[in-house]
Amino acid sequence: MIKVENLSKAFGPKLAVNNVSFTVERGEVLGFLGPNGAGKSTSMRMITGFIPPSAGAISVGGFNMLEQPIEAKRLIGYLPENAPSYTDMTVSGFLGFTAEIRGLTGEAKTKAVNRVIEMCFLESVMHQSVETLSKGYRHRTCFAQSIIHDPDVLVLDEPTDGLDPNQKHEIRQLIKRMGEKKAIVFSTHILEEVDAVCSRAIIIDRGQIVANGTPAQLRQKSDYAGAVLLRTSGISAAEIKDKLSQLATVKRTAILKEEMHEVSARVYPQASCPNGELARSIAEVVGREKWKVAELHTEEGRLDEVFRSITLPDTTREAKP
Repeated sequence: MIKVENLSKAFGPKLAVNNVSFTVERGEVLGFLGPNGAGKSTSMRMITGFIPPSAGAISVGGFNMLEQPIEAKRLIGYLPENAPSYTDMTVSGFLGFTAEIRGLTGEAKTKAVNRVIEMCFLESVMHQSVETLSKGYRHRTCFAQSIIHDPDVLVLDEPTDGLDPNQKHEIRQLIKRMGEKKAIVFSTHILEEVDAVCSRAIIIDRGQIVANGTPAQLRQKSDYAGAVLLRTSGISAAEIKDKLSQLATVKRTAILKEEMHEVSARVYPQASCPNGELARSIAEVVGREKWKVAELHTEEGRLDEVFRSITLPDTTREAKP
């Protein structure tokens, strides 16, 4: 449904997007992650035809965005950054106006407006002017206009920005449901949204894609992926490190906490260590040495750690315990 090939955008001497390529299929929700200034919003503006690329090609539903813009844009629902709207209109008036722009009239227009008001929980404010709304309701109103024509493709720039926790949950669930039948791209700074909503995620940094995969695949890039957390008592940290360093499955052992009667450690696996083998080998040592263990479990990778390790300059990264 969306095909982006070698996309670049320059603003004067600054290359905001640099040779980006990816696809999004129907039934897929793609999370677009990256630090501020990474090129997320610029990429989305090019995908929707809002600004032209300096180089590269974009097609939506098989239509080339530069050569067949009307046909391509008919398939797209777009929630831009900062959720712009006409503030002097009422919510229902604004949605009726956008429905007409999308070619809906008469009963079809009325049904579309009522549908998105219900879907986006706008019943209580539908007769208010947009300028009187809270930031959260303004954002929901602009989200409603993006889906009013039931598009096959949704491009959402920070769709949960300004929403309270309950509203965020509602919008995430709505995106997830729509993602079963549509192709959706949305940018976010909130890493928990990747697990909650996305079937796949891209991390973009300094205008280039630096990671692309499912949330599970991205977590596997984390140093914590497959590490074992061990909490035991009656033994010193030095002895724990000495015994575990003898295992072929262990890359290194980091002591997290050492108190009078208890030690907490994180044990990292060798790159070649099969999944689950590290925990098994540590459990054998624990049984043989008769250590008193309060906790022993394998950790999952952390998206926040992957994000930081990929997007932070080497000089600002901290050693991980």
